[in-house]
Amino acid sequence: MNITIEYINYLFKAKGRHGTHSPFIYAIVNECLSTNIDKKFLLERKNLFKDLKKSTKTIEITDYGSGSKKLSNLRKVSEIFKISSSKGKYGLLLYKLNKHYKFNHILELGTSLGVGSFHLSHGDPKSQIISIEGCAKTFNEAKINLKSCQNVELINSTFTDFITNFNHPKYDLIFIDGHHDGDALKKYIELLDPYTHNDTFFILDDIRWSNSMYDSWNEIKSFNKFNVTIDFFRMGIILKRSQQQKEHFIL
Repeated sequence: MNITIEYINYLFKAKGRHGTHSPFIYAIVNECLSTNIDKKFLLERKNLFKDLKKSTKTIEITDYGSGSKKLSNLRKVSEIFKISSSKGKYGLLLYKLNKHYKFNHILELGTSLGVGSFHLSHGDPKSQIISIEGCAKTFNEAKINLKSCQNVELINSTFTDFITNFNHPKYDLIFIDGHHDGDALKKYIELLDPYTHNDTFFILDDIRWSNSMYDSWNEIKSFNKFNVTIDFFRMGIILKRSQQQKEHFIL
């Protein structure tokens, strides 16, 4: 996959609020993505990012997924943070979604350093967030970074073990940010289906990470049970919304 060409194609097709006719999508663009960002949160975010950027700590990663395409298993915390998807506009997307919709139950598969959980937590401190990390060393780093986020429960487990062996509520948002294998992504969506409802947001990270991921993203878009699919280039969002006509959006 040529990521540069993909991005050019994405920009050519992407639409703003005036290019969408769905009231639901129009509200996401016009209201959710325009949500004000709390200044106290931005300061805490800045301080966390500063600490992670300058960290020289090295940890040994146990990777249960496809692994990083750029890093070895012995990685500096600063290097892990550098390739995090949730530190820029995509992190703010997580924050805005939760601040706008105020989800009750959130599940994150792939805590890493806790940056995604940090954004979700501050979006609505009343949300109950469960975040799963398979690597014990990374899990320990996340606990340090999320010590101020009282609404986040961290669990050190593989994704499959957690899904199959724990009791689950009906999740309002599920953020899948790990493994990075197309077949695994489809498997997790299927395993989690009983714990979702008609308006559950599935957020899928790194949909263009590899040909496998992108092929699965295109396949998932065609699934009959998902009527709304949204392409944000790096992240994709899918919802059932049975009351809505099946449609794909590029925002």
